[in-house]
Amino acid sequence: MARAFLVVMDSVGCGGAPDAGNFFNGERPDTGANTLGHIAAACAAGKAEEGRTGPLKMPNLDALGLGAAIRLASGAAAPGLEARPEGLWGAATETSPGKDTPSGHWELAGVPVPWQWHYFPDTTPAFPPELVAEVCRLAGTEGILGNCHASGIPIIEKHCEEHLRTGWPICYTSADSVFQIAAHEEAFGLQRLLRLCEDLAPTLHAMKVGRVIARPFVGTCDDFHRTKNRRDFAIAPPEHTLCDYVQQAGGKVFAVGKIGDIFSMRGIDELRKGSDAELMEHLFALQREAPDGSLIFANFVEFDTLHGHQRDVSGYARALEWFDAQAGRLLEGTRPGDLVLFTADHGNDPTWTGTDHTRERVPVLAHGAGHREIGLVNYADVGASAAAHLKVAYGGQGRSFL
Repeated sequence: MARAFLVVMDSVGCGGAPDAGNFFNGERPDTGANTLGHIAAACAAGKAEEGRTGPLKMPNLDALGLGAAIRLASGAAAPGLEARPEGLWGAATETSPGKDTPSGHWELAGVPVPWQWHYFPDTTPAFPPELVAEVCRLAGTEGILGNCHASGIPIIEKHCEEHLRTGWPICYTSADSVFQIAAHEEAFGLQRLLRLCEDLAPTLHAMKVGRVIARPFVGTCDDFHRTKNRRDFAIAPPEHTLCDYVQQAGGKVFAVGKIGDIFSMRGIDELRKGSDAELMEHLFALQREAPDGSLIFANFVEFDTLHGHQRDVSGYARALEWFDAQAGRLLEGTRPGDLVLFTADHGNDPTWTGTDHTRERVPVLAHGAGHREIGLVNYADVGASAAAHLKVAYGGQGRSFL
């Protein structure tokens, strides 16, 4: 029997989304955003030299067709990514009306989002008084901090001292459909933060806000860092996803990273979490241990959280090169019958205006499915292809490209 590894490189887009002009970072439309293309160009121009040097080096994924996928998606050259493809390769276009994590992952798993998400206005305050009152009631505080659009690290820097003095949670949002709460793991309490987010989630989900995200941090205000205890409380998918169909067919579904959160643990047999380095070790272990018929669904989030939102081109390039080296190890360890799919859920161009995701096509690369171009496909075709490889009855959207 077969196994399928579906590996999502969070935010690693490749430009060219036909509707990018309908999505914005501030007042600037996402037209022309290209996460991979612009990082490759910056590296080749010597503008991404912190902790690395020279053109972007991703020989393993480029051999599968990464550079070719960038050119197909956007028409842009990707200096350093010019190998002749030896895998199955193409690029995927999203139809869901969002450029967020749940939309991308659900659609990859066969369920395009059937509604318009609720987004909070880019004003201060951003949240309606009745929502603020509910947060205060559940948190047992007299107020909240933030109440605006922000990126995670700057908003903690701004309000850390007041948070520690008052105990008020730091609440913020972005261009995505999210409500995020940052709090100190010790001073506020990790379990208190998780319980607050869990209890608040039904209220936000009823508003069609996609996720309530707990953002714990530790340390002093002069030297803090966010921890791996982040938790996403996502609205449940409205229909069965690839995970459900594999599970119903008797296969095991292993979630690596925040996949369990994104799918509200529906259709998931086992969850493994940690930093991206730890997640990669989990993936190697599952490569050895997962039984035939398994779906191993992984998300590597640090491209997005540590580098994309921070507009850190050098850091993003370092992360890509690290991941490519690990992908080489993963490919070396495959066994007959394994399909390894690499893709992404949206873009987050670190050269772009603002701090939010960018609307882009994403690469689709496969090992274990022959050597050919599949052209421009849909996100949902990825899930349909994984289901076809596993030979499970599948009722999701999309068509297999295998």
